[in-house]
Amino acid sequence: MAKDVIRVVTRGTDGKLRIKDYSKPDSLQRMHTQVGIDDCSTDLGLRGLPVFRGLIGPMPEGKNVVRYESPEVFETLTKEWSTTKSTRRSRTASNKSESCESSDIAL
Repeated sequence: MAKDVIRVVTRGTDGKLRIKDYSKPDSLQRMHTQVGIDDCSTDLGLRGLPVFRGLIGPMPEGKNVVRYESPEVFETLTKEWSTTKSTRRSRTASNKSESCESSDIAL
């Protein structure tokens, strides 16, 4: 499936994230220098998309969105993502005791 929106995420001078969406790669290619094409993405929809100097990407964001990020935004968001604690689900005590008691296996 073709990607319909190209999203570029950068950081403004005020420190806030700036998100700019493009409907066609031509307008993005006028602003950035293409240095190659993506030929190794595991998302087959991204293969063949341009790689731009000064931007990290392409990377998938949803079904029809391709995302490029500035190196600073990529580093910041990756650090935030890696430090978030995931909530682990634990079994309840009753489930543990039931599974131990119901193991009447004859050897």
